[in-house]
Amino acid sequence: MTKAEGSKPAQTELTADTKVTIGGRNPHAHHGYVNTPVYHASTLLYRTAEDYLAQKSRYSYGRRGTPTSEALEKAIQEIEGPLCAAVALLPSGLAAASTALLAALKSGDHVLVTDSVYGPTRTFCDTVLTRCGVTTTYYDPLVGAGIVALLQPNTRAVFTETPGSLTFEMQDIPAIAEVAHKHNALVLMDNTWAGPLHFKALEKGVDLAIQSGSKYIGGHSDLMLGTVSANKAVARRLKDTAYTMGLCVGPDDMNLGLRGLRTLAVRLRQHHQSGIKIAQWLAERPEVSKVLYPALRGAPGHDIWKRDFTGACGLFSIVLKPVPEKAVLAFLNALSVYGIGVSWGGFESLAIPLFDVAPYRTATTFAPGGPMVRFHIGLEDVGDLIADLERGFAALAAAR
Repeated sequence: MTKAEGSKPAQTELTADTKVTIGGRNPHAHHGYVNTPVYHASTLLYRTAEDYLAQKSRYSYGRRGTPTSEALEKAIQEIEGPLCAAVALLPSGLAAASTALLAALKSGDHVLVTDSVYGPTRTFCDTVLTRCGVTTTYYDPLVGAGIVALLQPNTRAVFTETPGSLTFEMQDIPAIAEVAHKHNALVLMDNTWAGPLHFKALEKGVDLAIQSGSKYIGGHSDLMLGTVSANKAVARRLKDTAYTMGLCVGPDDMNLGLRGLRTLAVRLRQHHQSGIKIAQWLAERPEVSKVLYPALRGAPGHDIWKRDFTGACGLFSIVLKPVPEKAVLAFLNALSVYGIGVSWGGFESLAIPLFDVAPYRTATTFAPGGPMVRFHIGLEDVGDLIADLERGFAALAAAR
């Protein structure tokens, strides 16, 4: 790892905070400017016909890569760690999950997918993968090494997501990976919640680590981006799949990804700190029966989080004690600092109701015992966020 390509090597291994700040930069290749320029490019010109026939150029076509895409890929590769052999940039988090699955599977294969998986990923498995001749079995996210009982002779991949982005089950990734690899199956993981700063997926046995860069990499709710990081065994398959499908990211979106990446460590630290404070406060509220936040002591999955993760983000759910739907809606409508909206990872706090997750489950039954609300804790002042929640609970009480 160097401060910038072409400069003096660092004397010691750099920390994550430093890697996100300087990874992928090469100022001296761009006249000394700190940030890599945004290359709006399709066609690349060669000096001579001979150069063209010999493909004598570092780049060949805009879709195959530019200095802008290369900078973002290298930066993410630095953060993922030495086991990362390649990074593919995709137009969205769903495109990243879909591309990873297509890179790992072919007609006649079988894939195991966690029952807590992101809904659109489930839809992709049930539709596109089915049409491609791939069969899917959903499994209990808490199965751990017991997943061995679900493996079929043609199982070629196990898809994981930890924690689940609605119900927040923590999966034992090292145990699952050990079993899967013994049976020649790849391990895929949606690592958006923690990202490689807080969970080194490839080091824990994952072959293809997926992120929705629209979330914390972008950090400002103005970007659609996905990334897939691969180890050496599947790097070529990943890159070939993305290229063959014609998938690429626009240069301005790549630039937003690079800009967001530079402050990722600082923002995540604040999201985690604020998230813990508000989760602790919610856990003491009489209206709340359970907080589903693995970073919170005593919460489901906390032991695995403490063992495998170095931090958390600001996303979690709560289970309210039974109240009418109108009371939950009154709670949400009384909030003024929290926005009501899907997605997460931006600077703003969000809340959405989760009345029934049963339609998203087929292998397990999730019965929380009350209505759920999912929060994303943003970068606002914690006192203001708690005061807003107090207004919400007052409205909930009045609407019972």
